[in-house]
Amino acid sequence: MLHNPPRLPPVGHLLTTYRRHVRQVTAQFATCVALYATTQVETDCDGDMRTTTTRAEHLSELDKALPSEADGLSVQEFLATRPRLSSFSTPVLTLDDSAIDQNLSAMAAWCADNGIDLAPHGKTTMSPTLWERQLRAGATAITLATFSQVRVAVHFGVRRILLANALVDPGALRWLVQHMTDDPELHVVAWADSTATVDAMTAALADVPVAQPVPVLVELGASGGRTGARSVDDAMVVAERIAACGVLRLAGVAGYEGALAHDASEPSLARVRAYLQEMARLHRTITDRGLYDPTIDVIVTAGGSAYFDVVAEVLAPLAGPRVRVVVRAGAYVIHDDGFYTGITPFGRTPGGYRLRSAMHAWARVVSRPEPELALLDAGKRDVPFDEGLPVPQLVAAQLGAPARPLTGTQITAVNDQHAFLALPADSDVKVGDVVRLGLSHPCTAFDKWRWIPLLNGNGDDPHVVDMIRTYF
Repeated sequence: MLHNPPRLPPVGHLLTTYRRHVRQVTAQFATCVALYATTQVETDCDGDMRTTTTRAEHLSELDKALPSEADGLSVQEFLATRPRLSSFSTPVLTLDDSAIDQNLSAMAAWCADNGIDLAPHGKTTMSPTLWERQLRAGATAITLATFSQVRVAVHFGVRRILLANALVDPGALRWLVQHMTDDPELHVVAWADSTATVDAMTAALADVPVAQPVPVLVELGASGGRTGARSVDDAMVVAERIAACGVLRLAGVAGYEGALAHDASEPSLARVRAYLQEMARLHRTITDRGLYDPTIDVIVTAGGSAYFDVVAEVLAPLAGPRVRVVVRAGAYVIHDDGFYTGITPFGRTPGGYRLRSAMHAWARVVSRPEPELALLDAGKRDVPFDEGLPVPQLVAAQLGAPARPLTGTQITAVNDQHAFLALPADSDVKVGDVVRLGLSHPCTAFDKWRWIPLLNGNGDDPHVVDMIRTYF
C-alpha cells in the first residue's frame, strides 16, 4: 500500500526563512563586533530621565517605509548593519541629526542670553529620545498636553512636567497623586482657569491621602483665545480658590499667546504683547496679596514657538530668586520649511540665532498622466497639510541618488495617499523619480510615523544613525 509522502514547505518559503535567519545572525554579529558602540542607554539625566532607550524594540513589515532587511531585527541590530537612506521605501519621513543639534544649541543659547527657562512642549515629537536631548541641552522640564502624554513621559523617566491643561479626570488625578507620593522626585504642575476646575480637582482628591499638595498654575486667557480666565479679576478669583485649598498649591501663572495671532505683523505682535502684560499684572497682583507659598519657586510661563521673543521682552523682568520665567516652545527642535520659518522670532531677533528644518519627506513619482501634472505616493497620511502644503525641493532618479534642485513646481493638493505636483510641460521629471519635500508644522508630521530614521546628513545617501520612536 502506497502512502503519500510528507508535504514539504515550498522552496521559496524555505529560502525566505533562511535569508531572514542569516540577516539576524549577521546583524547580531555586527552588533557584537561594534561592542554596542551606538547603544543609547542614558541614565540620570540631571535627575530628569533614567532611560529612553528604544533600541531593544523589534522592527517588522508592520512598520511604514522600513526595508525588508529590518524585519525581525531589533533597532540596535538594524543600526549595526549601517543602513542608508536608499534602503528605505517611499514615502518616508527623515530627520537630520546635525539640524537637530543646531536647533538645540540655538534655543539653549537664546534662553541663557535672556535669563529664561525652557520647558519644551513634548507633544511636538512625542519622542522620549528627543526629549532627552532637549533636557541635556538645558531644558528644565518637559511640557505636555494630556494625561496620556504625561504617562508616557513618566514611563520613560521624565521627572519634571508642565501639564499645559486642566486635569479634572478623577482617575487621572488620583494616579498622579499616587505616583508623586511614591516618587518624591516626580513633579507635575497642572493648570486651572476657573473655580469649577479647582472644585473638580478638590472633589476628586477628597478621599485620597495627599502627601504634598498638587501644584497648580492659574491660567489667564483672552477674548477670542483658547482656554484661560478672560480677565485678571476672574483669574484672581481662581488664584484665591487654589490658595485656600488644602490639596492644591498655587504655583504661578500660565498662558498661551499663540491662539491670539498667527503672523508676525505689528498688529499681531501688539496683541500678543498686551496679553503678556496682563499676565505680568496678574502675577504681581498675586504676589502683592501674598497668595504664593513662600517656600516654593513660582512659575510664570508662556511662549510657544512663534512669539517667545515677546515673552522675553515682557515677562523676563519678572524673573528672580524665587520666580522662574519659562517658555514652552516645542517646534524649534525640528523647525520646518513653512509656517515656523515664516514666523520664528529668530527671523526678527538680533544675536545670530538660527534654526533650520530637520525634517523632510521623500516621495516617488507614480504617475504623470498630464504634461503639467505628476502624482507622488505621499498624502495626508504621510505629510502635514494643516499649516501649508509640502514644498518640492529636490529630485533624484532614486532614493539616495544624486539630487538636483526642483524649481518651477508646486504641490497643489494632497489626498489620503497622493500629492499633486504641478510642473512645467517640458520638465524631465518622470515616473520613478524621487522628490524631497519641505514640510510645514512638525507637530502634525510626527504623529503620522511610528519610526523615523535619523540621518547623519552627509552626502546624497547618508547613513541612518538612529531610529526615532514616537508614542502618539
